[in-house]
Amino acid sequence: MVSDQQLQDLYAATVVSNDGDKIGRVEQVYLDDTSGEPEWVTVKTGLFGSAQSFVPLAAASLDGDRIRVPYLKDRVKDAPRVEQDSDLSPEQENELYRHYGLDGGAGGQAGENTDAGEAAPGAAGGTPGYATGREDQLGRETGAGDRPPRGTGRDTSGPNTDDAMTRSEERVSFGTQQRESGRARLRKHVVTDRVTEEVPVSREEAVVEREPITDANRGDAVAGGDLTEEEHEVTLHEERAVVDKETVPVERVRLGTETVADTETVSADRRREEIEVDGDATDGGTAGRGTGDADRR
Repeated sequence: MVSDQQLQDLYAATVVSNDGDKIGRVEQVYLDDTSGEPEWVTVKTGLFGSAQSFVPLAAASLDGDRIRVPYLKDRVKDAPRVEQDSDLSPEQENELYRHYGLDGGAGGQAGENTDAGEAAPGAAGGTPGYATGREDQLGRETGAGDRPPRGTGRDTSGPNTDDAMTRSEERVSFGTQQRESGRARLRKHVVTDRVTEEVPVSREEAVVEREPITDANRGDAVAGGDLTEEEHEVTLHEERAVVDKETVPVERVRLGTETVADTETVSADRRREEIEVDGDATDGGTAGRGTGDADRR
């Protein structure tokens, strides 16, 4: 029979028949409550491993990562279905004994042969009708007297690590990152607009002035001939509005930057692991006592 020291090896093992045909991977190990030794294992069977079947370890041998049993795969698949995650009752264990043709269950009958071409198993080693103990939440057995210490928990998804499961989560950090958001440039070009202004101007016009002959101007009046032809002209002047343009600097323009404070709402998905307790375990409490012929490890 597989010893208790090989318990951890059982969890990583695959159950095969003597001819090497794979039956299934070990899912759970059940211990005998009197001796504390492994007595049963469950393996996944059925379509896509949808069901679990009990296999006795009475005549099994551990060969590396394989457990060889003297049964064909069909016999294991046809084993009576028993609810998982609970202790085996004496009645359930007796039914399994009879299916595999083993002695040891209350009312069990010896003499049923194993599958053809395979070695006959030995006695199951269990004691019919005895009361069993179970483990409380701290891993201590109750009602079973001084028994060898049971194995710790195992990692069913890979190599066994320790008796605890680590829960992790993602931490999200928010900050800022500098990036280019755009560009600005100055460009100078020439535009033409019309400027209008009222400019005052002046001009000269000819005005005929007449003055009477007086003693003061009589000499000038008779200086010429008696009757003569004569022309007299004056030059007239006027102001005209003109435009004169010159280029002068009016201002200096440059580009700079300034920082404007603002806020943005940023969201991110954060993943975390949640640990769920399956079965009849109580989170933070103490499991009740129970009886049965074999308890589950």
